[in-house]
Formats: sequence, C-alpha cells, structure tokens
Amino acid sequence: MSVRSLSTWCHDRLDELIADLSTLVGHESPSGDKALLDTTADWIERWLHERLGPPAGWIRRAQDGHGDVLEATYPGVPGKPVLLIGHYDTVWPAGTLADRPFTVHDGTARGPGVYDMKAGLVTGVWALRALRALNLPYPPVTFLFNGDEELGSPVSRRHIETAARGCAAALVLEPGIGWDVKTERKGVGTFTVSATGIESHAGNEPADGASAVHALAELVGRLAAAADPGAGTTINVGTIEGGTARNVIAGRARCLVDVRVTHQAEADRVDRVFSALRPADPRVTVTVGGGWSRPPLRLTPGSRALFDLADDVAGELRGPLEPISVGGGSDANFLAPLGVPVLDGLGSSGAGAHARHEHVLVDAIPDRVALVAGLLTRL
Repeated sequence: MSVRSLSTWCHDRLDELIADLSTLVGHESPSGDKALLDTTADWIERWLHERLGPPAGWIRRAQDGHGDVLEATYPGVPGKPVLLIGHYDTVWPAGTLADRPFTVHDGTARGPGVYDMKAGLVTGVWALRALRALNLPYPPVTFLFNGDEELGSPVSRRHIETAARGCAAALVLEPGIGWDVKTERKGVGTFTVSATGIESHAGNEPADGASAVHALAELVGRLAAAADPGAGTTINVGTIEGGTARNVIAGRARCLVDVRVTHQAEADRVDRVFSALRPADPRVTVTVGGGWSRPPLRLTPGSRALFDLADDVAGELRGPLEPISVGGGSDANFLAPLGVPVLDGLGSSGAGAHARHEHVLVDAIPDRVALVAGLLTRL
C-alpha cells in the first residue's frame, strides 16, 4: 500500500482529527498548574485507550509540582521499538482559553498550545491509528508524553533518556517549519550571575562602599563580548537587578543570562568564561549559578539516515524535506548524545509558537499524520 493511501485515509478523517485537537486544546495545561496538568493527563490516558486500545505497557509517573510523565507502549513487528515524544504542557496561563478559544477559520486552527505542541500529540496517536486501520506493519511504538518541557524538562529528562536507550529511533512531535523538519538544535544554558558588595552612603562615605551594581555592569560587558555569532554562540543578559536606593552604594546585584551554542566545544568555552568572571574591585564577590539544560543536537550519521527515510516518504506526499537547524531547544536535544537516531519537528505545520498568532495549517494535518505513519512503517 502506498503512502498516498495513508494520506487519503487521514484526509477522510480530518473532522475527527480536528475534533481531537479541539478537545486537547480545550484542556488548558500551563506548565506551572499541577491541577490542570493532571486533568489533561487524565484525558490523554482515556484518549489513548479510545483511539488505540489498552497499551501493552502503561506507566504514569507522578511528579510533585510538575506534569506527570505518561508512557504507553504498543507492540508491533519484532524488533527494536521507536520512541515518539511529545509534551502536553504549554506556556499559556490558565484563563487564556476564555480569551482565545479553539477556532478553525480560513484554513487555520488557533488556540493556546495548538501549534506547540498539542497538534503534535494528535499527529503521533493518529499515525499509529492509521497504520493499524490499514493493517500496515510497524515496529513496537512507545509514546512518552511529559508535562514539563516548557520548563526545560527538569523531572522528565531522565525518563526520556531511559526510554530512548535501546530504541531504533526517536521521533519528536514538536511543530515543524512549513513542511520541513528539524534536525539540529542549539544547546541551551541558563545562568545566574550574582554580585555581593559593601553598602555605604553614596554622598557621605562613597569610598567605604563597593558597588555590586558597578561590578556586575562591568561583567555584563565581558559576557556580551564572549558571544561568537559566527560559531553559532549567542549570550543574552535578559534581566538585571540590584541595589536598594539611588543614594546607597549597592550591596547586591544579579543578572540572568541565556546562552545558546551549536557545538559542545563552545559550551565548554563559555563555561570557562563564567568561571573566570572577576570584578576589578576585589571587595566584590561574584558567584555563578545555573548551567546547561540541553546539550546541542547535531545531525549524526544515524539521524541523517532517519531523515533520508522521512524525506523519501515526504516526497510521495507533498515534496522533499529540508533539514532545518533552529536556536530553540527541545527534548530531542537529550537524545543524540546517547547515540539514538532522532528526528524533530514531525508535528504540525504552522507558526507562532509562544505567540498570540499561534496556529496550525488545517490542510497539512492529514499529511503530517501520514508522514509519521509512513516513516514508522519504513522503520
């Protein structure tokens, strides 16, 4: 059976796909709202049973303060399993849905989290549903859905890495860019630089003080100068705060720093930059907190072979794929260092992640489902 048959089957069920997407978007799931995350996870559990039947393996790992990690395994032909990863948390606070409900208009579906990445979850589940409905072969499939990705996956990372070991491949259902998929992502570091000085009266006893604000301003310049855009390294001091009053030599100051790197060697270099931070005034002490939340995702030979399979399937649907490199991180970043072939951006086509104009292209939804299904059967 051709990939086109998969596409036809999916297009014939577009209304059902949209209905599932509408219901999932209708379950608000902000990363920091445990109650809403649990309600969404409850629905996903019921939804998997309804669409695919009871999984052969089911684990719901409860997490204090974060969304639970959901892991469902469905058997296939003998062989190594394929891991499908998605997150159900969003950046949107509770109540956003009242202002921006799910809508379908002029070929786009809109709503909080529709693009990043609830349409991706629908894509993955329906891909397996399509293969089973058409009696096509597929490898054992494990879905892993987490509820803390927008926070950097602090509790789910170890479960993702454990689930990926021994898999033939990992498919990450984050949104794509146009029809294309993501093969490389930058590593992400989040650092805090804190300075502690000596307070004194700025008019009467200026020499007795040691300004933490002045020291930090000096160090911010060094950090900015350490960026290397040509090597793909960006360093952004996003917030800075300190001091207590205009006429007080500041005793404390702090800044938050976002770092993105393309290569691990650059991450190591930036680490050395942070370790060497010393202010000119020796009375001010500086500490650095935080670290790397996601390593760089590079296109390995195994991932390139996986991309080529997907490209072959895509050519039968809409046309060839482009391997896209992006600056944002995802759970895909964790997998390439493990030696697991990984392909990202297999979810919806659309735009506007984390923005009010977030949307997915309705006519691309069935072909995205067919793309994942066709890749699974090739695997």
